[in-house]
Amino acid sequence: MTEERPALDLDKLFAARLHAARARPYLATALFALHTVASRQVPTMAVDRHWRCYVSPGFVDRTPVEELAGVWVHEVSHLLRDHHGRSERVARERGLTGAAERLRMNIAADCEINDDVFGDGLLRPRGAVVPGLLKLAPGKLMEDYLREFRLGPHTQDLAWLDCGSGADGREREWDLGPDGAHGLSAQERDAVRFRVAQGIKARPGSTPQGWQRWAEEAFHPPQPWRELLGAAVRSAASGPGAGEDYTYGRPSRRSTSVPGAVLPSLRRRPPRVCVVVDTSGSVSDAELGGALLEIAAISRAVGGRRDLVSVVSCDAAARTVHPLCRGEGIALVGGGGTDLRSGFTTALRSRPRPDVVVALTDGQTPWPSTPPPCRTVVGLFPRDSSSYRHEDDPDYEPETPPAWARVVEIG
Repeated sequence: MTEERPALDLDKLFAARLHAARARPYLATALFALHTVASRQVPTMAVDRHWRCYVSPGFVDRTPVEELAGVWVHEVSHLLRDHHGRSERVARERGLTGAAERLRMNIAADCEINDDVFGDGLLRPRGAVVPGLLKLAPGKLMEDYLREFRLGPHTQDLAWLDCGSGADGREREWDLGPDGAHGLSAQERDAVRFRVAQGIKARPGSTPQGWQRWAEEAFHPPQPWRELLGAAVRSAASGPGAGEDYTYGRPSRRSTSVPGAVLPSLRRRPPRVCVVVDTSGSVSDAELGGALLEIAAISRAVGGRRDLVSVVSCDAAARTVHPLCRGEGIALVGGGGTDLRSGFTTALRSRPRPDVVVALTDGQTPWPSTPPPCRTVVGLFPRDSSSYRHEDDPDYEPETPPAWARVVEIG
């Protein structure tokens, strides 16, 4: 005789959700947007990126309503904070693969949520992972926690942890997938996030600091600057006239209309890029190190041809043009004032002449008065207004990049 397994107690589960909505009213829209799916494969509760919540009937049966309310808030927090998308980006950038690394991402995401989500009417569930458990400081993001701990003896009791693909981006066998029933579309998910952010901004005094930070970024999302910079370079390099030249190696099809003459054809060649790096005293060593990383990214944006990318370091005067194929030996020399006009002049005098000029600068520089005869992209290191103070002119403000340049803020 087989033991009868308990069915999912929806009354208890939904009572816990109502308790969660009363304790955290700004999350109510998100809590009621989740569709529940009974599953005996999940250890407790888990979510997927399509806003389905998979629930273990046994877990609901043995857990008090007050604790279940905390789990509801915890799981929906993974989705609101886009932990699945952020985990996938981190995995690509840092080369993290395998189930162990995904578990580490889940633990780091839990630390981000649990450090300030409980209390004030919401009970912390048993077994909830908090930063102090790993001897880490609270108030940080998942990406920060990932750098600060590794799996080991202190995490062996967390092997059971599984908040689903909505927490770490790795698909599970119980996931219904994008074509399954009751999933939210991308537009619906964005609408839910926006409504929650509106609720938080309306009553910031009653909201934990972590949620206030999230709501601010929901209204003003940070730019994916590396992708934008690469896209700007690719767009400039593929524009009309960039990387084009005439060749007699293949006669033009119009030659047949001109008897006795051979006309050249227009050939597309790989575009050449010259990067002008601001090395003045107002640019930090860390930003110069970041500039070298951006130069490598720019070479990838034009197909990985390092021999087609050159570098000019410039403060008040431009230095030697370095081909990127000797990138390891490039010295970003400078430290004085800033005048990138000389850097543009040096870049345009190099032979062969570049099709695209990329300037990496903090913006505290005069700009050329006329557009260069090639596409131009400006990568700006961020500055607040206080950093623009000038000893001789307290009202000094730097010139903004000219309208003929494509501008991307870095960092």
